Amino acid sequence: MNFVDRIDEATRLKNALKGEKSSLVVVYGRRRLGKSTLIKRVLSDNDIYFLADRSEDQHQRTLLAKVIAQVLPDFDKLTYPDWDSMFRAVNYRTEKRFTLCLDEFPYLVEQSPELPSVLQKLVDEKQLKYNLVLCGSSQNMMYGLFLDSTAPLYGRADEIMRLTPLRLPYIQEALNLDAINAIEEYSVWGGVPRYWELRENRSSLNDALWHNILSINGALYEEPVKLFQDDVKDIVKTSTIMSYIGTGANRLSEIAARCNEPATNLSRPLKKLVDLGFLQKDVPFGIEEKNAKKSLYKIADPFMAFYYQFVVPNRSFIELGRKLPVEQALNAHFSEYVSMQWEKMCRDAVTGNLVNGVVYGTAKRWWGSVLNEDKKPEQVEFDVMAESLDKKYLLVGECKWTTQENGKQLTHELLRKVNLLPLAKNYTIVPVLFLKSSPKDNVGNVILPDDIVTLMK
Repeated sequence: MNFVDRIDEATRLKNALKGEKSSLVVVYGRRRLGKSTLIKRVLSDNDIYFLADRSEDQHQRTLLAKVIAQVLPDFDKLTYPDWDSMFRAVNYRTEKRFTLCLDEFPYLVEQSPELPSVLQKLVDEKQLKYNLVLCGSSQNMMYGLFLDSTAPLYGRADEIMRLTPLRLPYIQEALNLDAINAIEEYSVWGGVPRYWELRENRSSLNDALWHNILSINGALYEEPVKLFQDDVKDIVKTSTIMSYIGTGANRLSEIAARCNEPATNLSRPLKKLVDLGFLQKDVPFGIEEKNAKKSLYKIADPFMAFYYQFVVPNRSFIELGRKLPVEQALNAHFSEYVSMQWEKMCRDAVTGNLVNGVVYGTAKRWWGSVLNEDKKPEQVEFDVMAESLDKKYLLVGECKWTTQENGKQLTHELLRKVNLLPLAKNYTIVPVLFLKSSPKDNVGNVILPDDIVTLMK
């Protein structure tokens, strides 16, 4: 698969490494996002790349010395009793600046807790003759090592880059898809390049699902557990919470009831999952999160959402090799699942973007009870709601992942509902239909998949 995007990250990394002085650069983010690939593309033949593992510290130094010897001949002829002696020996031998990358840096720190302090001293002495790139997949540990004010390396890095999933348009480029197929594929694989590589090797989406996810031998069958191993201590509890949310328990009270625990016990693990990017906390448009009493927890990552909706409930069938029940679940609910991901993509596309000549702020959902035309309570919901930056316009949107919709009828219903909202009275209302395909009738307020891909570029 071709390397796509990461233009800004590659530029920042190159600039940091070719500065006048030696640099300490930190790259982190969840597994499979292409951190190592990005770094290797920037490094030259005269640079050193070392992938750490969980072996004991002396063995790691022996392995690293062998790699360094490719640039500094005979460097591995000596034994280095500690990290300080090794890094200083590299400094002593260096005549022309190069870059030393330590990938999976947290593994080294696990075996040698003193390592951050050793590096702090080297950096503070300002005598380092080579660049250091420290990379890691444990978001918690990397954050703690470099962004916690009590950590030895806090404030020492010249550049800190947190890699996040790639955006929707790049899967279209990477897999050469049309917009509709790109949205369906992104709903499964999300923005993770490694998943795209696995998908590319199969003939179709369905084939890739069965080969990589819906098989006990699939490369991604146990993927969530592998991701959690980097950042959470109680993997069982974390998986349980994700399972309940993935199957429809979205309110804190519902999650607590299913876990048979007080809601107060779940605040910390839920916040951690939000911070790690696995969950998101939805609050209605116009309400600050700290004041929200009806917030909902949703799985933020598309792959995780797919996994906990289709894999976990069907694990027994998958283990037994029974395809029929899983096929029935996919046939019955996959389109509905994609529609939920489509909603999120539409909100992301509107957020901070120019839509029909108007720039909008953060797009959110809105749901709640209002008084209808007969002065009776009615539950209404808006898939997309965003205020223009000049506070003159309110975009309200309906998202449908179906075909042959009646555009005029959808628009009429959208306007009827928004006219019931007191918060909408001070705006010019902009109704928008986000549809999978053009409606049966000719209405001018439609945004289609091609438009969403363009907006998100």
